[in-house]
Amino acid sequence: MLDPTPSDAVQMIPLGGCGEIGMNMTVYRHRDEAILVDVGLMFPDEEMLGVDVVLADITHLREQGKELQGIFLTHGHEDHIGALTYLLPDLPKVPIYGTAMTLGLVRAKLKEMGLLRRADLREVEPRDVIRAGCFSVEFLQITHSIIGGCSLAIETPAGTVVHTGDFKIDPHPVDGKLFDEERFRAYGEKGVLALFSDSTNAENPGRTLSEREVGKGLDDAFSKAESGMIFVATFSSHIQRVQQIVEMADAYHRKIVVMGRSMERNVEIALELGLLHIPDGMRVMPARMSEFHRERLVVVTTGSQGEPLSALSRLAVGDHRSLSVEAGDTVILSSKAIPGNERSVSRVINHLLRRGARVVHGKVSEVHVSGHAAQGELAQMYEMVRPRYFVPIHGELRHLVAHRELVCSLGHRAKDTVVVEDGAVVELSPRGIRLGDEVTHGRRFVDGKGVEDVGEVVMRDRRLLSEDGTLVLVLGIDHATGEVTSGPDIISRGFVYEEESQELLDEIKQMVVDLLPTLDKEILAERALLGVRLRNKVRRFLDRKMGRRPMVLPLILE
Repeated sequence: MLDPTPSDAVQMIPLGGCGEIGMNMTVYRHRDEAILVDVGLMFPDEEMLGVDVVLADITHLREQGKELQGIFLTHGHEDHIGALTYLLPDLPKVPIYGTAMTLGLVRAKLKEMGLLRRADLREVEPRDVIRAGCFSVEFLQITHSIIGGCSLAIETPAGTVVHTGDFKIDPHPVDGKLFDEERFRAYGEKGVLALFSDSTNAENPGRTLSEREVGKGLDDAFSKAESGMIFVATFSSHIQRVQQIVEMADAYHRKIVVMGRSMERNVEIALELGLLHIPDGMRVMPARMSEFHRERLVVVTTGSQGEPLSALSRLAVGDHRSLSVEAGDTVILSSKAIPGNERSVSRVINHLLRRGARVVHGKVSEVHVSGHAAQGELAQMYEMVRPRYFVPIHGELRHLVAHRELVCSLGHRAKDTVVVEDGAVVELSPRGIRLGDEVTHGRRFVDGKGVEDVGEVVMRDRRLLSEDGTLVLVLGIDHATGEVTSGPDIISRGFVYEEESQELLDEIKQMVVDLLPTLDKEILAERALLGVRLRNKVRRFLDRKMGRRPMVLPLILE
């Protein structure tokens, strides 16, 4: 075990990404120096009503802000960089390191929000080594579903730790940049204190298919699209997928159209960086589409997750301003539905089918593969690195536990692994591993432009409103005498339809009228106290009579 205060111990603190998919953010600390790995967001689930995105609570970082030496970004997916636009003003101005594509995406987002001058962005390449206080960080080339992804080998006073970020081991990547097995094995030979490894697909046996396999599925879908336009929806950050779509369109003598705000932005970034190649004369701007026959066009667009305002969703319901889906067209959904989005994706598919389109998706054709390592690659990563201690990261608890069980089946001692969730403090030194006291952690909800104004209490109220609705009691009270001057009137929203439930509402009114004479004048004169009495009385009545508990809002007018 560790000494009570080991001088060479290093702490790993996940503020997000351990216990859920997304919101990845990890602090590494030694004494009074720290670095931050990734600043990601999470997309809301169906219970987070009205929420746009979810951020990690960074109270701990604010309290320890002077310690931060740098921010290291493993890759450019939203769940690893998306929170920067919201949290950057609350973080100390320190260097932010990432590869060209990663920083290209970050730069565009920060510029849009007017925060670019606030950021000190520093571009790196794989195998570059950055010194940040007592830490030395090497970027290691990996393969993933986005260009420019890297793992981090972090030299600390306690020893070397490897933070994989998201990865898979693809032997045939589209961009030709191979997983840097040589460097991972070199660190394994040198000695690795701890491995912190992606667990997203830890329940999946075998190995994740190569991105090249998608090309076969696309080829099959293109070959069957004998007439009509082809639409392909995918993640806007998946430039390798876009490259394959471009190559397939070229092979079938079609022009390419890029549509959707984020897709257009990311394609421009990739073209500018030389990471995407579209032959001269092949790309058609949306405004010129009418100059070409439909069977000569391929539209690459956003909306693969059924987002209501995306280009594909608008096309599916005939609400797009300049384009339509017609009978005979082919629509390819080249992505997997994120958990929670299945219903939205299904609705879009149904709308497209009603319009006579042929819809190709992952359930019927191999037009998408995961960017995360399955058990075979996770085992390969472990065997390359051969860490003394192992901590699974990036996943729900079930994924973390599955990864730990996998590693233990490879011979790793159970006592040298820990499964942790957000806020945990993992302390490591050459003498052992242990858990320290938790730090402040949690979630912050973004609704529109507000970050701090939506919390757990507001979310609870929204859930109550969505489940049983609300009932407003309007009552006029004479402040001096405590007498009722008007009402009670009742307004129902989402509880019962007033015109068909007048008998119930009259019963509630009578109950309020009967209650008021029994109350002291002091209570009648105190709006807060009267409101509590009315609320409790009405809610108990409705719970007993109907088994429902709407939000009751007394509106007392003096």
